[in-house]
Amino acid sequence: MSGHSKWSTIKHKKGKVDALRSKATSKIGREITVAARMGGADPIGNMRLKLALQKAKENNVPKDNIQRAIQKGVGALEGSNYEELVYEGYGPGGTAVIVEVMTDNRNRTAADVRHLFSKYGGNLGESGCVSWMFNKKGLFIIDEIKGLDEEELMMLVLEAGADDFTAEEDEFEIIVDPENFSQVQEALAKNNIKTSVAEVTMIPTTTVALFGAEATKMIKLMDALEEHDDVQEVYANFDISEDLL
Repeated sequence: MSGHSKWSTIKHKKGKVDALRSKATSKIGREITVAARMGGADPIGNMRLKLALQKAKENNVPKDNIQRAIQKGVGALEGSNYEELVYEGYGPGGTAVIVEVMTDNRNRTAADVRHLFSKYGGNLGESGCVSWMFNKKGLFIIDEIKGLDEEELMMLVLEAGADDFTAEEDEFEIIVDPENFSQVQEALAKNNIKTSVAEVTMIPTTTVALFGAEATKMIKLMDALEEHDDVQEVYANFDISEDLL
């Protein structure tokens, strides 16, 4: 299981989903506000807002919360002036880690992130120290594969603009350039194919295998970072066998 592409699966297997969902509403609200502030309130033509609204729907965020977040973004309601920052560093075993945050207090957040890296066997690095190991890509994971024809599905998504299609034992993984994300998503929806993950993320170009104590520390670091109120996304290039989980 390598890096962020399977981190959602790991959280599900570990029973983390419900625990993290309790903080999801506020984090998604921040993302909607910033997306609306940067690209306007209409998701047509504002891909970032469209993805944020999709995430809100998946996490059952109330419509009133969504509307307030959009109004804050376009200035109709007063709200915190969140600053977007990216931290880069090294986790256990020399793994590469990228942390995206939204904060109204960068000094507090920087201190917290630095502490978490140190606590779990890593260290915060300089800007750009690990981002070169990742590519921004759209990712779809289909785990309800019963009854799906692998070859037909592969042809469907490739014709819709996907870059890569991988068949695992119990799931299909689709990689796509961000600009083709919507058309691949629409092709899947038109054919009633459900995805367990549909997001624009950072995919590592290489991975680092972790075992034993280092693997445990890595999972704890990912958990701790994602549970921080200011952290929006965490990406890493670890490779942990399912047996070790």
